Amino acid sequence: MADTPIRRGTVKDVPYILGFIKELAEYEHESDKVLCTEEMLEKTIFGPMPYAKVLIAETPEGIPAGFALYFYNYSTWNGKPGIYLEDLYVQPKYRRNSYGSALLFSLAQELITIDGGRLEWSVLKWNKPSIEFYKSLGAVPMEEWEMMRVDGNKIQALAERSPGIKP
Repeated sequence: MADTPIRRGTVKDVPYILGFIKELAEYEHESDKVLCTEEMLEKTIFGPMPYAKVLIAETPEGIPAGFALYFYNYSTWNGKPGIYLEDLYVQPKYRRNSYGSALLFSLAQELITIDGGRLEWSVLKWNKPSIEFYKSLGAVPMEEWEMMRVDGNKIQALAERSPGIKP
């Protein structure tokens, strides 16, 4: 693991981060769904109000091999913060070299640092190699839970029904 440097992403990594996002979307057969731009990443991750954080896995030569993009969440049940892993991606030529494991180990360490309670993420049901990899590290599927999402025009439809938020 000493040969697997993990570091925090910086604004200089934005081109790599966007490249990893696009490669992951291609792997997941969703290339046409990526709307993100470098400018959006700069604003939302490295701007005045960062909404997410990034860890970069580097080769011993300092080449970015993969990334983990995550943000903090909160569990009302255990009264602790948690980490939600939005994306974990290692380029195919660097897989099976501990980069993915090192990124997850680093997230677990960060969770301990913040006295957090959970590290969570989603994985596509068809992605058997990733599911087996995660299970090998101790992750368990949440069989009783179903992920839900509202996006696109449906967000506007929900917002129009809001009674408003008092200051």
